[in-house]
Amino acid sequence: MSQRQIIQVFEQYQKSRMQFVQTVADLANRPQNIEFLQNAGVMSLLRPLMLDVVPGIQQTAALALSRLADHSYDLAEAVVNEDILPQLVHSLASQNRFYKKAAASVLRAVAKHSPGLSQAVVECGGVDALVLCLEDFDPGVKEAAAWALGIIARHDATSTLSDISKHTAELAQAVVDTGAIAHLAQMILNPDAKLKSKEALKSILQKCTYLPGLESLLYDAPSNILKHVVCQFSKVLPHDSKARRLFVTSGGLKKVQEIDAEPGSPLQEYINAINSCFPEEIVRYYSPGYSEVLLERLENYQPA
Repeated sequence: MSQRQIIQVFEQYQKSRMQFVQTVADLANRPQNIEFLQNAGVMSLLRPLMLDVVPGIQQTAALALSRLADHSYDLAEAVVNEDILPQLVHSLASQNRFYKKAAASVLRAVAKHSPGLSQAVVECGGVDALVLCLEDFDPGVKEAAAWALGIIARHDATSTLSDISKHTAELAQAVVDTGAIAHLAQMILNPDAKLKSKEALKSILQKCTYLPGLESLLYDAPSNILKHVVCQFSKVLPHDSKARRLFVTSGGLKKVQEIDAEPGSPLQEYINAINSCFPEEIVRYYSPGYSEVLLERLENYQPA
């Protein structure tokens, strides 16, 4: 056999592997194919392809796995049972952006089905791997990682998210962006997890200095969280003139005036601290009922 014929054997083998994973990925996009793929033992066949020497095959195998795991609890559990997660997480740091995006999607698809599967992602180092992805230059990788972290946050990974947020303000903001705050709000209502969840919440919010990222919480945050959100605004606004201007134009200052706080409460003190950052006439202008006051003055005004 000539050298060229030997090379052709390897080329054909590579083409066959690529064709296989591409076909499986396409088939996994259609719900009617899932049962047939599962019965054919597709998970055990995809596992070695996650370690393939060809990056394109690795990426497509990860894509196929994410689509399969996304479909049902049983298939997500199969990803765990086949011991795919550790090798997926281990290879994340050294792979390109296409693989990272697909791998993050696998972690999300597995974690979404139950607290137990979410914990499996945590225990294999998935959260740390996703944090690294949050620091990637590619927006698609960041989005996939944030989505996966948000899914994990819905289950009981409170201390993990708190540890993440302690590193940098950017990571704390990423935790907020994943929707973890709503999860922590619910956990605070649970007597068994109240203290841990409250500390995690405070740790996350205290690191967030990008106020536009927190502003939606002024509208959506449950009452047990609103105090901590307003507190963070009261700490940052006195030292950031651009943030103060944006806080006015975005409607944040108006929203703060609409908060019904008990006189003398910590929440009212935080609101007072925010108001002290702005001229009195601007605060009055955005206070509830002020437009009616102006209209009344207009009606009573007599030109000279």
